[in-house]
Amino acid sequence: MPLNKVSVSILLGEKSPSIYCVTEAVTVQQAVAEMNRHRIGSVLVSRGEVVCGIFTERDVLTRIVAAGRDPDTTLVREVMTERFQTIDSQTSVEDAMQLMTDKRVRHLPVIDDGALVGMISIGDVTRWLLQVNEMEAENLRRYIFSEYPG
Repeated sequence: MPLNKVSVSILLGEKSPSIYCVTEAVTVQQAVAEMNRHRIGSVLVSRGEVVCGIFTERDVLTRIVAAGRDPDTTLVREVMTERFQTIDSQTSVEDAMQLMTDKRVRHLPVIDDGALVGMISIGDVTRWLLQVNEMEAENLRRYIFSEYPG
C-alpha cells in the first residue's frame, strides 16, 4: 500500500475520537495530571474556542524541569508551544511521517477548514504501519501456499 496514497483520515478512523485539551489558564501540574490520567504525551491548549498551543512531554522536560520552574505555579500558557505543526485529514501518511521526522515532533493536530478534527501521534502511525505490514505478509504467505483468494 503506497503511503503517499493513504490519507491520515484512515488513522483517525481507527482510533478514539477523543481530543484532550486544557485551557491556557491551568497550571503545568494540572496539565500533566490530565496527560497522565489519559496516558497521553500531549494536550492541546485552548483560549476560548481557539486552539492556541500544544503542551507536550518535551515542554515539561525543557521548559519546566531543566529551567527549574515550579509546575504548581507555572501556567501552561507560559511554557506551551505556540507555533506548532498541523496537518489536514487529507495529508498522506507519508507526508505526515516526513513532517514528524523533519520537525522532530511526535504529535500532529489535524485541522480541516479551521476546525480541529483529531490528533495523530507517531505511535498511531507506527501501529497502523505494523498492521499494514502484517496484512501484507499474511497475503504473501497465502499467495505462496496457494490459499490466496485473488
